[in-house]
Amino acid sequence: MYDLIVVGSGPGGYVAAERAGALGKKVLLIEKGNLGGVCTNRGCIPTKSLLNSAKTYKHAQEGAPFGVKTENVVFSLADAMAWKEETVTTLRSGIEFLMKSNKVETVTGEAQFIDPHHVKVGDTVYEGSYLILATGSSPFVPPIPGSKMEHVLTSDEILELKEAPSSLVVIGGGVIGIEFASFFSMIGTKVTVIEMMSEILPMMDAEFAKLMRRELKGVDFHLGCKVEEVTKDAVLYTDAKGQKQSIEASMVLMSVGRRPNTQGFESLGLDIDRKGVVVNDRLQTNVANIWAIGDVNGKSLLAHSASRMAEVAVSNIFGSKQMHMRYNAIPWAVYGNPEAAGCGITEKEAADKGIPVLSQTVQMRANGRFLAEHGKRAAGLVKVICHKDSKAILGVHLLGPYSSEMIWGASALIEAELRVQDVKEIVFPHPSVSELIKDACFALDHTL
Repeated sequence: MYDLIVVGSGPGGYVAAERAGALGKKVLLIEKGNLGGVCTNRGCIPTKSLLNSAKTYKHAQEGAPFGVKTENVVFSLADAMAWKEETVTTLRSGIEFLMKSNKVETVTGEAQFIDPHHVKVGDTVYEGSYLILATGSSPFVPPIPGSKMEHVLTSDEILELKEAPSSLVVIGGGVIGIEFASFFSMIGTKVTVIEMMSEILPMMDAEFAKLMRRELKGVDFHLGCKVEEVTKDAVLYTDAKGQKQSIEASMVLMSVGRRPNTQGFESLGLDIDRKGVVVNDRLQTNVANIWAIGDVNGKSLLAHSASRMAEVAVSNIFGSKQMHMRYNAIPWAVYGNPEAAGCGITEKEAADKGIPVLSQTVQMRANGRFLAEHGKRAAGLVKVICHKDSKAILGVHLLGPYSSEMIWGASALIEAELRVQDVKEIVFPHPSVSELIKDACFALDHTL
């Protein structure tokens, strides 16, 4: 009899198992594939590894203004893929060690749910007092004619390429699509992004999304377009004016979203809607001993969201402190070239909700470190949004280098409900790009 059975070992599942194990609970972790789930094996980590390889290549090509002159720089996709695999394997081993050190038992195999307390793997039935579902999500492939052709890939298959395509059409301008578009354009592939919405990256501030498109110079964007069919060498679509168009493509990436992995849950009696398993703000389902975290509940499809959900769920099950999941201060990041990140609301979201706000945007090139490392030609923005009356920080949006490393600070500001005046009293290191957040706050409030 286990205190807790966790199904799925992604950043939600393995963190839940580790936290419960650290509390001295008897924990079983079930994973049908490799430890680490999608994030470690087919998502966050491998994509960031490849993007770093491409950025290194790009920096070598553009190093002359900084005194670094190179000739005949070559990008080897095979070597980049080998580096990616080494990174993934190392991190997977780290997760395995983490489970052992916290006395978490792991079982490899497909979980079959018998009832809320019993899970079968192979011929063995395991019993647990509590069950955490962390089964994640899978790429969604819409029923577009030709979408099942061999050269149409999802984010899973494209990570295993042996050779870079001469041309790539990315269907979908969300985070996954933009990161792959950035990677392939940097290594010389002709890239086109087709997006049904009027702008890419719908969670991003509109001004920043427009600048992101401009900075992705090797990518052609077709917005407000609907893909009608994929052929062996082209993608057929209807443009924003209703005209039929066609783009040549030696390869197509389907990145229109993900759907929760809820198959096999029928015997559990769970409430499941279009987004996934229905949970409350404590991550508990309608079945008292079952909790659902990460992508499978559809609340926030981010690895760090899943990890925080794991902590909240385990605390509510075994801890002395009852926690609630708060989503207003969860940061997001896009790791392309340039990077972008945000936390809190955009001005449009504030207007839609009737929240009176003030905002200030500052250029990154006005910052000493940014100018020293990237020069006048590079673009970047920092925007801070505050409540018009209280001056509480409600949103921070970044576009440019180091965005993903700075955004945690914005999350802390919003979570702590700090005001513009409070941020102005924080000492930021100089020179650092993060100083721009303070600069924007001073632009919002000139008083001392």
